[in-house]
Amino acid sequence: MLASFAFLRPAATVGLLSLLAPPRLQAAVAPTASDTVAVQSCTQADAATVLHRELLAAPLDARGIWLDARTVRWPGAPTPTAGERYVVYGNPTGSLRLTTGGPVGGATDTVHLEPYVGPLATATAAQVRHVGAGVTLRIPSSRRRPFRATGQLVLAREDAMGRLVEVTGTQRALALDALHGPLAQPRTLGAATTATATTFALWAPTAQQVSVCLYTANKARVLPLTANAGSGVWQAPVAGVRHGVEYTYLVDVYVPGVGMVRNRVTDPYSLALTANSARSVVVNLQHPTLVPDGWGQRRAPPLTNATDQVIYELHVRDFSVQDSTVPAAHRGRYLAFTDTASVGMQHLRSLANAGLTDVHLLPVFDIATIPELGCRTPEIRGSPDGETQQTTAMDAAAGDCFNWGYDPLHYTVPEGSYATNASDFAARIREFRRMVQALNGSGLRVGMDVVYNHTSASGQHASSVLDRIVPGYYHRLDATGRVETSTCCANTATEHRMMAKLMIESAVTWVRHYGISSFRFDLMGHQPRAAMEALQRAVNAAAGRVVPLIGEGWNFGEVADGRRFVQASQLSLNGSGIATFSDRARDAIRGGSPMDDGADQVRHQGFVNGLGYAPNEARAIASTPGADRAALATAADLVRVGLAGSLRSFAFLRADGSTGPLSEIRYGGSQPAGYVTSPGEVVNYVENHDNLTLFDINILKLPANTSGEDRARVQHLASALALFSQGIAYVHAGQELLRSKSLDRNSFDSGDWFNVYDPSGLTHGFSRGLPPRRDNAASWPVMQPRLANTGLVPTPSQVQWTREAFKDLLRIRASTPLFRLPSADAVMRRLRFANVGASQEPTVVVGHLDGRGLANAGFADVLYAVNVDVIDHEIPVPFLQGQPLQLHPVHRASGATDTRARASVWTPSTGLLRVPARTAVVWVRE
Repeated sequence: MLASFAFLRPAATVGLLSLLAPPRLQAAVAPTASDTVAVQSCTQADAATVLHRELLAAPLDARGIWLDARTVRWPGAPTPTAGERYVVYGNPTGSLRLTTGGPVGGATDTVHLEPYVGPLATATAAQVRHVGAGVTLRIPSSRRRPFRATGQLVLAREDAMGRLVEVTGTQRALALDALHGPLAQPRTLGAATTATATTFALWAPTAQQVSVCLYTANKARVLPLTANAGSGVWQAPVAGVRHGVEYTYLVDVYVPGVGMVRNRVTDPYSLALTANSARSVVVNLQHPTLVPDGWGQRRAPPLTNATDQVIYELHVRDFSVQDSTVPAAHRGRYLAFTDTASVGMQHLRSLANAGLTDVHLLPVFDIATIPELGCRTPEIRGSPDGETQQTTAMDAAAGDCFNWGYDPLHYTVPEGSYATNASDFAARIREFRRMVQALNGSGLRVGMDVVYNHTSASGQHASSVLDRIVPGYYHRLDATGRVETSTCCANTATEHRMMAKLMIESAVTWVRHYGISSFRFDLMGHQPRAAMEALQRAVNAAAGRVVPLIGEGWNFGEVADGRRFVQASQLSLNGSGIATFSDRARDAIRGGSPMDDGADQVRHQGFVNGLGYAPNEARAIASTPGADRAALATAADLVRVGLAGSLRSFAFLRADGSTGPLSEIRYGGSQPAGYVTSPGEVVNYVENHDNLTLFDINILKLPANTSGEDRARVQHLASALALFSQGIAYVHAGQELLRSKSLDRNSFDSGDWFNVYDPSGLTHGFSRGLPPRRDNAASWPVMQPRLANTGLVPTPSQVQWTREAFKDLLRIRASTPLFRLPSADAVMRRLRFANVGASQEPTVVVGHLDGRGLANAGFADVLYAVNVDVIDHEIPVPFLQGQPLQLHPVHRASGATDTRARASVWTPSTGLLRVPARTAVVWVRE
């Protein structure tokens, strides 16, 4: 149903089509300003002008939910008794007067509703499964049309005398979708430019007037746009406006709780922006000034199977801001990737040569919280365990140059702070492309971390774009009409047609015009599976190939368990080909949960850091050896789940003596450990930008007397388990460098100081002070003594060992497709585990990969083992007895990093494999 409304009088006779047809959109009130005032609206400091203040003393909630263009439900409200009635009242400017016990005043439109008890259409019912029970009402069929989306609208319950009993505002998104979605979805939105003119198109079905402000030679002019009745799109071609012209929109729209407002906004479909996102810019992305030399000849490395990906998650600023081998003007910016002789680029190339395939960049779209002009990086000093560093960093956080960027402002424009000149709209486009070009030239595909699940702000906030154009549509609302914020900020509603359209077309632009090869979706479980599958089809068509999609499939918040739609979550994506991060093996390997605080961060040891075999001081007090040994065996089984690609149907003999599919193994008490139908649908990892780094986790969990060399080995073992696992491999930049954030569990706005990344190994992030109080204060008591111990800071040689040992792991994974099998059938036929069941040695996992009959397998047999224990172990592998295995060529090479692996012994006659302490080793038969 359309939003606020100037209702039309019913006609005497009318057909069904005209009953449902949307009204012609036009101004519902006379123009409120002269052309001179309108031009001033283009340039005045305030981006919003209240043209008519709403008369209500306090904002209404919005408990009335329009299910379609004629049907509304009021959850919790009763079926009307004799004499009671439900009425919709409208006023174009917010002038309704509502007094309980009296009549509604100021209404320009009134519709008496009738109860509806029939079934809802299947599609409608699916969309509103989250809406609670209550009275369902309909606009009478005798009414010629629904209503216009141009003002205030309330739903009232009245007694027989017409006195107000109860009143609420309404949520209108589904009505807007029903009335305008089919015609609006195919429309081209934004600023489409040709050689002679630019057509401006903005979807604003609830607006009463829309104009475009054009800025040339420091002068502004304003031109009205014309509304299209069916689509809700306001549009006008403007001759003479070409590439490079700046523009904004003026949208006169009713804002619930405020009144009639003229909002000056940028274009949600912006492709270019001025500094600090002040104005949109008309741009032709094929314009010669935006295209680097050789861009047309650039080719990303090909990808055969999703499971071939080994992804390196990297933040643009982290990569180079502290790299003195990068020219000063390029540090922290896109162009640092073009400095091929820098330490950072040499490191990326060396990883690519070893087997890394993709770099995934943390958000690089337009970010709301990084000043593009005038940002400052504070000077920070303090003791290794002091509070000074975090205080200084937090005091400067709002104006410094750092943020992870999970606070989108415009989805389809490169972030300006990473360009050498944020004031030059062309620079950020051209330099972004040069970055992609340089990474492709280094043998790496480029992926993007995208955040379509929320915006940085909503309502009338200065950083709110979408909600200031169509209030209440683009964001997901709760039962009272408030914006849901379970993802941290203002959750978007990609279940609504036009939000899904914006997301899909944005992703297509990044693929088509910026050479993006894949995407990582932040909190993807908050989006519908159907929208993600539509996006998959669109980006594949744009690229002419499969564009891999991975994302966080966590199931929580207002959408949890399919309350609103079938989610793009871990348990709902089977068969889609879209991959989710797996927390099953991650938590077993590391121990505990990312949500642990304080002493729990120490007490909850994991598979690699001592559970059941090397208890730390807290664990020794908290548990018993027998219980810990059983917990270790359970953790080992979950590690095997990860090694088997978390496949639902894969089976092995478990520690409890049972055999069955991985879907029967419980994770977290209630979820199936095995949850995917294809290895290409799972992402295996032990560290990413979120939460503590792996090194910092191990600082907390390993026994205090663990040597620096053994800490490096534990890091290596965790990486080996991720890289030996079937599925997509994912590593955080610096995981191979023992990266530390000085124990900061959430460094999203902690500045350069706590996010240090140095591939040279000379600078390290540990003992740089207590991490920011905001997310870490509860753990300061366990952090402080560790940070004070500067002996825990790795030496450059330990960092170098870990880095080179990681490259050996990459080489091993790249040496054979057996570590990256493309189908569930292949994994089930070729992978089996030794050392399983009740009699297993739970500190060692052993897997065998059968290469017989597999083209280009390289090896007839691959036997891998990871021993996390502090002592050697001898493991029987009876099904390979008699086979003449030898160490993998990487281990045999003269430059092999982990020489301890050479002490591993395979005895064919007995089928026994000896694995040294804290060693990952691979044996093969060629």
